[in-house]
Amino acid sequence: MTAFLALDVGGSGGRVAIRNASSPVRRLVVGDGAGVTSAGSAVPAVVRALLEEGAHAWPGELDDVVGVGIGATGLATLVDRPVALVDVVEQEWDRLVGTRARPAVAVAIDAVTAHLGALGGDDGAVVALGTGAIAVGRDDAGRWRRVDGWGHLLGDRGGGAWIGRRGFEEAVRAYDGVGSDVGSGAALLSAARRRFGEPLAWPAQLYTRADRASVLARFAFEVVGLAADGDPAASRILDEAGAEAARSVLAALGDGRTARVAATGGLVPAGGPLASSFGAHVAARRPDVEVRPAAGDPVDGALVLAERAAAGDVVAQDAFVWLRP
Repeated sequence: MTAFLALDVGGSGGRVAIRNASSPVRRLVVGDGAGVTSAGSAVPAVVRALLEEGAHAWPGELDDVVGVGIGATGLATLVDRPVALVDVVEQEWDRLVGTRARPAVAVAIDAVTAHLGALGGDDGAVVALGTGAIAVGRDDAGRWRRVDGWGHLLGDRGGGAWIGRRGFEEAVRAYDGVGSDVGSGAALLSAARRRFGEPLAWPAQLYTRADRASVLARFAFEVVGLAADGDPAASRILDEAGAEAARSVLAALGDGRTARVAATGGLVPAGGPLASSFGAHVAARRPDVEVRPAAGDPVDGALVLAERAAAGDVVAQDAFVWLRP
């Protein structure tokens, strides 16, 4: 029986999923995400862990896998040779499954699998708002285009770390007594105190951590929750995030024939304040563009990639998608 395997390696965690004709998609969440230290990215180690867990959870079923799709964070900027992940998969496959029938393997940046999942494999542009933020468009010729994804120090505009950092900024302004409006940031200050203690302890908790982007992104959910309750400072941050996401996705879309976009990621629940802001800013800038709700997530997109890899329907493009040379 033909099956497909998907690996999703994010900044906050890893997921592995399997799909075949006789059962629905089954998923596992495995370990920590792919943090970045002075030694480099942990993506290869997470890929090995995901394959190990998949082989343990679905013994015997990996024999039927004909395609593996991998979407991972930081491949284009933080991993020396992304195509080497194909070697990692094949080595682990030989160890866990055997050498008799290696699957086809395609490796992509996580924004590509987010795109394939959100638009169900259709063309257009997608902005993925997770720990970071990146927009990717695929034009009418099948070529990928990227906007942002620069990491939490240089960009990731509108993503979780960006929102969390803005939340901390408003909280610190309230603590310092220099908020722009009466009461501005007070609720954010209270939320940050509950989670991180007194403000004087925050720099040591953030500046010294290799996973500070993930810590900032976790605080973003506090900002989202306060915005949903109508807090003005949090609502302003979410509106700014939606505007940034709209700018990025429209830049990735370009002026091709396909005028279709979506926003995806854990910060974009249906009908939430960030989704509403994103849709409103897209409509204001490009009324001709269709804003779709995300049809699926990056795991679904990695399964699309796996199926296309097995069919020989994936084209390598440097900085986006890699296959065995």
